[in-house]
This record gives sequence, structure tokens and C-alpha cells, in this order.
Amino acid sequence: MKTSSAQLGIGTGGGTLLSIVAQLGMHDMVKTAVLAAIGAVVSFAVTWALQRWLRRR
Repeated sequence: MKTSSAQLGIGTGGGTLLSIVAQLGMHDMVKTAVLAAIGAVVSFAVTWALQRWLRRR
């Protein structure tokens, strides 16, 4: 049976990803989600503030 390099890459990448996910605890996932949410809120607030500031100038 002949496998292509794309299939081999997908299999290797998938296996690596699943082994990493198995190592992560729930605490790490919650921490990542909270930090991502904070980053999104800060990004939105800074963009909004800069747009208002530039309109007034």
C-alpha cells in the first residue's frame, strides 16, 4: 500500500495534536479561554477609542 506524503503529514500532525490535547488540563483550557476573551475585549476597546479620537481631530 502506497501512502502519499500529504496523508503521512496529516496523520503525523493529527497524532501530535491529539497527544498535546491529552496533556492539557481543564485549568489550562479555561485560562487560555479567559485570556483570549480579555485580549479580544481590550483590542475592541482600543480600536473603538482610537476611532473616536481620530474622528474628533
